[in-house]
Amino acid sequence: MEPFSLPEPGFSAEKSSSVPQKKSRVLVGVTGSVAALKLPLLIAELLKIPGLEVKVVTTERAKHFYNVQEIPVTLYSDEDEWQLWKGRSDPVLHIELRRWADLMLVAPLDANTLAKLANGICDNLLTCVIRAWDLSKPLLFCPAMNTAMWEHPITAQQVEQLKGFGYTEIPCVVKKLVCGDEGQSFCMSSDW
Repeated sequence: MEPFSLPEPGFSAEKSSSVPQKKSRVLVGVTGSVAALKLPLLIAELLKIPGLEVKVVTTERAKHFYNVQEIPVTLYSDEDEWQLWKGRSDPVLHIELRRWADLMLVAPLDANTLAKLANGICDNLLTCVIRAWDLSKPLLFCPAMNTAMWEHPITAQQVEQLKGFGYTEIPCVVKKLVCGDEGQSFCMSSDW
């Protein structure tokens, strides 16, 4: 795990002919939907954006769907939260991550984590970061679940609850799902 540090002070215009550009920082949250298998591609696409710094927070169940070695950025999970904090003056990872990020993207957001977020449950690193999120910063979420789960009446209520918090939904698209059903799913482009 890389240590946290304060941003480097910028140079004034008098001292430098070019003012350094501040990097934008995106924190990607990934949950236990089968759509998590797209995480390596999502990160690769984000890293193509100049000046973008990316870190990932994963749930334990999401790890089942991707190879950690294919993620070329810092990846945090529950274990990191507990290893970092040993005593009262130590940093708290979920607070440090919410301070670090300019924007958070939760992609995919599975039904389980959607329900947790809508009800204020924070029982892992990802849900703690989101519960502590600075609401003046954007938080985008991409729901991804089986069609039967998506069409359950409680899902619409939970999505609306997140929107009520000020979060922005990136809508699902209709496509063939891994299970063979035709239905709504997280998708980064029409090519998937």
